[in-house]
Amino acid sequence: MIWLRSAAFNLWFYATTVVLALTSLVVNLGPAPWVHGLARLWARTVLGGLRPLCGITVLVSGREHLPTDGPALIASQHQSAFDTVVWLLLVPQTAYVLKQELTKIPLYGGIVRRMGMIAVDRSAGAAAIRALLRGTDAAVAQGRQIVIFPEGTRAPPGVRLPLHPGIAAMAARSGLPVIPVVTDSGSHWGRRAFRKQPGTIHIAIQPPLPAGMPRAALMARLEALYAAGVSDVDKSVGVPLFRFSARPRKFP
Repeated sequence: MIWLRSAAFNLWFYATTVVLALTSLVVNLGPAPWVHGLARLWARTVLGGLRPLCGITVLVSGREHLPTDGPALIASQHQSAFDTVVWLLLVPQTAYVLKQELTKIPLYGGIVRRMGMIAVDRSAGAAAIRALLRGTDAAVAQGRQIVIFPEGTRAPPGVRLPLHPGIAAMAARSGLPVIPVVTDSGSHWGRRAFRKQPGTIHIAIQPPLPAGMPRAALMARLEALYAAGVSDVDKSVGVPLFRFSARPRKFP
């Protein structure tokens, strides 16, 4: 049964994505806000299939730590492709930090570029940091909420990866507090896993780490939070994702 439900969701995911890509051929002729709206519709449609098709619900705690508008710097744990979709619904104007290779994917790459995501060539050394900081400056000037995955790639639950220093450079450059986020998404939507396990994905948004925090202290705090995960979170206080995302506050 899990295999069949997973197959149905995967079909739903890819079919919805193809429709988005084809629609973008027309939407990309218009203003950028339309592209953001289309991406949000795609995310809502994709994740809306999780509960009926896979038996997966999504609960979010700590939503009060997120801005309703204006720039923000969000450092999220990364376990699943789910994490790269859900932030389109959690903040008004998402600016993901992503690897440059993704911008070269036909159709999808054009959408990413038009949405103004921060693409970084991770093999470029110091040039990558400069590009990251330029992208940070642009996103902050536009009042967008930057989402970065300091682990750099998806890590299965319980596996710890060294954190990349880009988050510390962005925090110092922007002067913004860092909002840490932990999740257990990989327990239900695994890395490159066909099967989707029924249950509840928790997104635990932590209190912001103060602006100006020393680099070593910032990195150590993020590492500690990611290591702890959501095990100590009071899961009963989570808010169902679609209860609040259906009527986002001050969202475009």
